[in-house]
Amino acid sequence: MGFKIQALLNIFSIFIVYAKSELLQNISYFNGELANGCNLFRGEWVYNPSLNPLYDSSCPFIDSEFDCLKFGRPDKQYLKYSWKPDSCNLPRFDGVDFLRRWKGKKIMFVGDSLSLNQWNSLVCMLHAADPKGRYSFVRKSPVSYVTFQDYGVTIFLYTSHYLVDVVREPKGRVLKLDSIQQGNAWRGMDMLIFNTWHWWSHTGAKAQGWDYVQYGSTIAKDMNRIEAFSKALTTWGNWVNQNVNPSKTKVFFQGISPTHYQGEEWGSKYNCMGEQQPINGGRYPQHRPIAADVVSKVLFGLRKPVYLLDITSLSQLRKDAHPTKYSPDHSGLDCSHWCIPGLPDTWNQLLYAALI
Repeated sequence: MGFKIQALLNIFSIFIVYAKSELLQNISYFNGELANGCNLFRGEWVYNPSLNPLYDSSCPFIDSEFDCLKFGRPDKQYLKYSWKPDSCNLPRFDGVDFLRRWKGKKIMFVGDSLSLNQWNSLVCMLHAADPKGRYSFVRKSPVSYVTFQDYGVTIFLYTSHYLVDVVREPKGRVLKLDSIQQGNAWRGMDMLIFNTWHWWSHTGAKAQGWDYVQYGSTIAKDMNRIEAFSKALTTWGNWVNQNVNPSKTKVFFQGISPTHYQGEEWGSKYNCMGEQQPINGGRYPQHRPIAADVVSKVLFGLRKPVYLLDITSLSQLRKDAHPTKYSPDHSGLDCSHWCIPGLPDTWNQLLYAALI
């Protein structure tokens, strides 16, 4: 009974945060303050017919599931939009400057396939800045990396769908909402960029990758997913508080990447398939995902500074930027991930702006 009452209280508190976020209108926190006095994440997409991506399918690091041009996407218009913040200019991405600033450093993305999306984009942007430079490339699970050898910069990807642990036990695979043993692999980095949410809505043992969920001594076949996500993210926040030295390591949270499977959200009878333009203006017709508000609540309560790379609202506007059917590695229509080159390049431009 006590567990159920606590669960209801947790859900109620999440909805309070959700309601409050409507009043805050997308404020993005860096230890409670706007980035450099300017909210980089509020603005609109501006069409520029002369705009070209920094790289193409020749980048040696692109996973095929994101390589829309290689696998037949006929339109190119989605590559012609740039993000324009309302109250300032977004700095141009300078890959050589990025490599020089982080010379001899280690950067790690930690998360699911949306982290892979952003990691693919960043290493391609950096390779384009130094196309003749020496590099080493290892693609494995759970750790992949690219090292730009002339600068000694290594960009890691650590695949973790939930950030918290999934442990194989005699009864089956157990999602442990209060355990992060895998966090040992994240130590010693100079920058960490975390992400999770995509897998929390998956249902069914095969799709979700676990059979039971555990919090403390309570084990269940399932749990309200927002509640479980909140508990897991709180566990991650405790890990950050206990293990991150801000003078050594910068920490980012990628934010919640939206999907575009429900066309009624923007007044269409369909989904992302065939979409070739962003939504006009700076506001998506529907609310932000409630998971984004859980993220804001957890980050706001941390003792250590974590920069929210608040890509949610600006990405909600990009119904045109998904792989759709132009992906050989994704069964069905993909309105969750993003074409590369494409929207994740802007995520990394925003990351660069936060670092300079």
